[in-house]
Amino acid sequence: MDYIQHLRAMVGTEKVIMVVSGAVVFDEENRVLMQKRSDNHQWGFPGGFMDLGESVQDTARREVYEETGLLLEELELFGIYSGAQYDKTFSNGDQVSLVQVLFTCKNYGGELVQSNEESLQNEFFPLDKLPDNIFTEHRVFINDLISNKKPPIVG
Repeated sequence: MDYIQHLRAMVGTEKVIMVVSGAVVFDEENRVLMQKRSDNHQWGFPGGFMDLGESVQDTARREVYEETGLLLEELELFGIYSGAQYDKTFSNGDQVSLVQVLFTCKNYGGELVQSNEESLQNEFFPLDKLPDNIFTEHRVFINDLISNKKPPIVG
């Protein structure tokens, strides 16, 4: 049983703090990697929930690899997003208060997979020509990237 299932077996749908970690991956043309998610058919940055025993860097690397096939090398912290505005209730009723850790990465290896179980499509886009249908929670990340503004780490 994975951590989230174990936790939910104890607390049901009550609100819990969950850590999410992901990365904005830039290619050599300074385009950003976006993933069209298989669960909601929306575009966003690859990432996901942290497992027990993982660092946030390990989580970002694992999630990006699982979703895109890319192996991230050097990660730079872009921002930590937290607070009541990041609380959500999933369609199954599970409530979470998210702490979202976002990295940037310009050095990576591996081969970009076009699609898999978690991704309908993976593609690099210029920041000024992003696809429509962006995952709602990722719009703030995009706005901060476009404005070249890093969010406050403490706030």
